[in-house]
Amino acid sequence: MIHPVPALVSHLSRQTTLEPGDVTTTGTSAGVGHERGLLLRSGTEIRIQIEGISALVNTCA
Repeated sequence: MIHPVPALVSHLSRQTTLEPGDVTTTGTSAGVGHERGLLLRSGTEIRIQIEGISALVNTCA
């Protein structure tokens, strides 16, 4: 990564208010998912689940 995660969060928090539960993405290596058309678009639902605990579901805007 070009910039460390704390620097990215610091920059983002100057642009918008971050709330508990907010999810930010830092991207991936060039081309990951692109060839298969796996891109985040408005309306894409991202679901993260830990078995026996709960699921976190976010929709891209």
